[in-house]
Amino acid sequence: MQRGKRIRQLQRYRTIATTIARSGLGYVSDGIGIQEKNWFLRNPERAELHTKSIGERIRLLLEELGPTFVKLGQLASTRPDLIPANIIVELERLQDDVPPFPYEDVQRIIEAELGDSITNLFSSFSITPIAAASIGQVHKATLRDGTEVVVKVQRPGIQKLVETDLNILADVAKVSEGAFELAQHYRLNEIVEELSKALRQEMDYSIEAQSTEKFMINSKKLPYIFVPVVYWDYCTKRVLTTSYVDGIKLSDRKQLEQLGINTKLVAERLATVIFHQILIDGFFHGDPHPGNVMALPDGRLALLDFGMVGRLSPHTKKHFASLVIALRNQSSKGVIRAISYMGVIPDEVDQAKLYADVDEMREKYYQVPLNQISLGTAIRDLFSVANRHHIRIPSELTLLGKALLTMEGVTVALDPKISIFNIAEPFGKKLFMEQMDPREIWKGLLEDAPDYFELVSDIPAALKQLSLVIRKGKLRMEVESPQLDTLMKKMDRISNQLSFSIVLLALSLVMVGLIVGAALNHSQSLFWGLPVIEIGFAVTLAMFVYVIYAIIRSGRF
Repeated sequence: MQRGKRIRQLQRYRTIATTIARSGLGYVSDGIGIQEKNWFLRNPERAELHTKSIGERIRLLLEELGPTFVKLGQLASTRPDLIPANIIVELERLQDDVPPFPYEDVQRIIEAELGDSITNLFSSFSITPIAAASIGQVHKATLRDGTEVVVKVQRPGIQKLVETDLNILADVAKVSEGAFELAQHYRLNEIVEELSKALRQEMDYSIEAQSTEKFMINSKKLPYIFVPVVYWDYCTKRVLTTSYVDGIKLSDRKQLEQLGINTKLVAERLATVIFHQILIDGFFHGDPHPGNVMALPDGRLALLDFGMVGRLSPHTKKHFASLVIALRNQSSKGVIRAISYMGVIPDEVDQAKLYADVDEMREKYYQVPLNQISLGTAIRDLFSVANRHHIRIPSELTLLGKALLTMEGVTVALDPKISIFNIAEPFGKKLFMEQMDPREIWKGLLEDAPDYFELVSDIPAALKQLSLVIRKGKLRMEVESPQLDTLMKKMDRISNQLSFSIVLLALSLVMVGLIVGAALNHSQSLFWGLPVIEIGFAVTLAMFVYVIYAIIRSGRF
């Protein structure tokens, strides 16, 4: 078993190394110890490589390497706080279009997963898929009771391929951090771990089914939103069955207008539901592109495909609302305050430079009408600033930025005059007012009461222990300062020079005594037959010259 797994990894290593070399990124494989050159490229192909940017080469490389890398690239495009903007732009262009796999495989997987023949499970099942992607494909079917459904089936062998690729990526990330300073700077190992976790969750269709049902429950508060029903008896980790939705893609504006659907109202409703999910529910659709949102003939919006979702804690919701309000009011201090609460700011960050960068970003939007400002772009710019200052933004917030940017692209196409800030602001203010509600404050105090009680109850024992330490004379105080080591070295040098001078003075006094005694006795001072005065004079003179040299060398005289 392990041997077969290792052979698959070695074969895949070679494929990856060859593809990297062919893409013109061979220095990467060389740097991590994989020797694979691009001797086999023809001269025109080599010349063409130099016309492509690094970002474009990476995109083409990921598309050639297959489903795992395409998905990881798409997930990585949500992390502008970790990845340079020029590469993000290319990652967003990654194509997930792949040819469908044979119907025989579909039938075999469904029957193995659901434990019955496909003819017993469904009264009809389309042989041709209505959509195919890197991880799975979707077929239309009809249940025995006549209900129309869509069945998402995972690709055969994709699980093994993805796990092999993820294990290889984990190994490469560890080696790369030791070989490349750039990999250390961008914390490549952490990025791979985070993206691998997200991809594994996306491949588990049972998680997507749970998310779909949760969205369906939350959407009951909004009568103009429809979420498909999950049919749990036809769901596993590799098969997902939900109700069929016959709607119009929001990218098809012409057909929307032909059916008399108000595109401005659709745009407003989409923005409203996304902000409701973010700031009220704390559970939002991570990829609301036109293929995942449809307009129904009755005017409702249908949300589809919940493989990528985001979650916000009450703490994060509060500070994101503060961020939106600070961006709306163009307050640099408010923006930095919100970032400091939401992100992980290193101790060594230059606060003055961070403030200057945020202020520069604010100037970009100064006196610009709100309907011309993109909230998603503003947040992405903010994450780019965070990247420059090594501020780590939680992954759910970067996914949030991606979702907002996608949603804005859809809504602006439907209504060019829409102001996302105007739609978001009431939610932020509502959340702020709820936090100021005395009942919410009291509720928070009650929730924290056990922690406060534990803290107070620990005080007597802590004071007793402190008193015991003081009585034993074992109280230690440690002071740290960035310049403390330098100061201590200077103090040591000064004390050494001072001690040296005192020794020199004492030796000089002894020499004076010997000289005076020898003069009074009219005899030469000898010790074991050696002339003490002459030797002492030479030693004293040498010490004196050294002290003068040390003073001149220090430059302080």
